[in-house]
Amino acid sequence: MNPLELAGARPGPAFTVTFDGRPVEALPGQTVAAVLWSAGVTSWRSTRGEGRPRGVFCGIGVCFDCLVTVNGRPNQRACVVPVRPGDEIGTQEGTGHGESSTGSEEARHAD
Repeated sequence: MNPLELAGARPGPAFTVTFDGRPVEALPGQTVAAVLWSAGVTSWRSTRGEGRPRGVFCGIGVCFDCLVTVNGRPNQRACVVPVRPGDEIGTQEGTGHGESSTGSEEARHAD
C-alpha cells in the first residue's frame, strides 16, 4: 500500500526547479536530495582531488557528501535543504567556489 494513503497525506501542488539547467518537478516539503532522487539523479557533486561522484551518504546533514549549489550558494547539504519554487540547483565541483555553472559570480562569493 502507498504510505501517502495510509497517512491520508496530500502534498500541495507540484512546482518546478532546475537542476543543471533542466526543469525538474518538486513537491512542497521535499529536500533537494529527495527531488533529485525522484528525478533519477543520484550524484550531484564531485570530490576535490580525484573528481569522484558523490550524492547522499548519511541523509541527515551530518556528513558533507551531498553538497550542492542552490541559487548560486555552494556547499548546501542537499539532504536537509528544502526546495522552493524556482530554485536553481547545480552540480558542485570540488569546493564549489568558482567552479559552478549555476548562479552569478557575485552570488557564489557572497557569504
